[in-house]
Amino acid sequence: MAEGKRRDAKHRVLRRGESIRQDGKYQFKYHVDGKPRFVYSWRLEPTDKLPAGKKPCLSLRELEKQIGYDLESRLNPLGGNMTVAELVERYVSTKTGVRANTAQGYKFVKRILEKTDFSGRKIADIRTSDAKIYLIKLQESGRRYSTIRTVRGVLRPAFQMAVDDDTLRKNPFDFQLATVIVNDSVTREAITRDQMRKFLKFIHDDNVYCKYYEVVYILFHTGMRISEFCGLTINDIDLKNRVVNIDHQIQRASDMRLIIQPTKTNAGTRRLPITEDVAACFQTIIEDRETPNVERMVDGYSGFLFVDKEGLPLVAMHWEHRFKHMVNRYNEIFRLQLPSITPHVCRHTYCSNMAKSGVNPKTLQYLMGHSEIGVTMNTYTHLGLEDATEELRKMEEERAREEIFKGKQRQQETRLSPRMLRVVQ
Repeated sequence: MAEGKRRDAKHRVLRRGESIRQDGKYQFKYHVDGKPRFVYSWRLEPTDKLPAGKKPCLSLRELEKQIGYDLESRLNPLGGNMTVAELVERYVSTKTGVRANTAQGYKFVKRILEKTDFSGRKIADIRTSDAKIYLIKLQESGRRYSTIRTVRGVLRPAFQMAVDDDTLRKNPFDFQLATVIVNDSVTREAITRDQMRKFLKFIHDDNVYCKYYEVVYILFHTGMRISEFCGLTINDIDLKNRVVNIDHQIQRASDMRLIIQPTKTNAGTRRLPITEDVAACFQTIIEDRETPNVERMVDGYSGFLFVDKEGLPLVAMHWEHRFKHMVNRYNEIFRLQLPSITPHVCRHTYCSNMAKSGVNPKTLQYLMGHSEIGVTMNTYTHLGLEDATEELRKMEEERAREEIFKGKQRQQETRLSPRMLRVVQ
């Protein structure tokens, strides 16, 4: 019986489905959904030597074991042949109806992948160590932490989709990013009240930049996102009730078109109460606004507060450049330098100042338009040692007042009135 079995050159019995091609390569045939599939190797067993000049590969028996495990686990043994680039493309195709910024982010990640060999690798060959090494190499090539986080923010769910589709058993990108690469992000800190006052006074008194004073004051005292501010129209400002309606933002798309988008989060849609001085700034802006011959419309919106020479509304980029020029001019004049101040730093500063003033955290979350309270507390409230010391001082003063009050109460309780004395006698 044994003489009728098929053997290789080393007289080893070939199993069912195994065969040897004319070039000496081992082959294993199996079926998926009734269709024949093949895997190949120059070695039958893991201990076999690889023929000279051949690329390293798993032995046929190792491939058989892998295929058998995949079939028993109901994994798709063919899906693993998909490349990383193909997987990302498939993942992105499932993301329909995303915002313009999100779609642009997907294109950005795909361009980064295209520049590396990693995109052409089969997803079945990617291990956790491969994923980590890829991200480390991105940082070594000069990519910033925020960029790498964006890349991983696409790769991680893309590989998870492959796991959910029973193509892979494990997500190789399922790890904490901070444990792999160095976080070199520069935290956007709030500026102090004193720095804010000096910057505002400089703008107010400067012959060139005084025309931007109301805008800077509003951003420091409302915490609006700059894209929300740029999207404001005259109809959004209710000076009578001192309320600003925020339900959209304006942005410039990758093709330079101006588009109206919903607020960053659902919580970003809000009616923002404003103080009397902020209302006065809006009043000045509206009064100084030159009415164009034709009100340009963007996605159904018109009457924007600030427009360019062509009548189109200004966007975040315009104000970021203006802030940069104002800070540079200030630092050219004064010896005590100001840090970088951007419209977003104004937002940080507003939130920190409100927190220091004792505003209820949930109220502050609403004012900022944050979807989660953790973002309000952890990202924007830049409190330090001086703030903690001041808070402890207030607690001690409050405790002292309570002790004095309790002491007076005890004295009143122990003091007998004349009428009570007569009763005792």
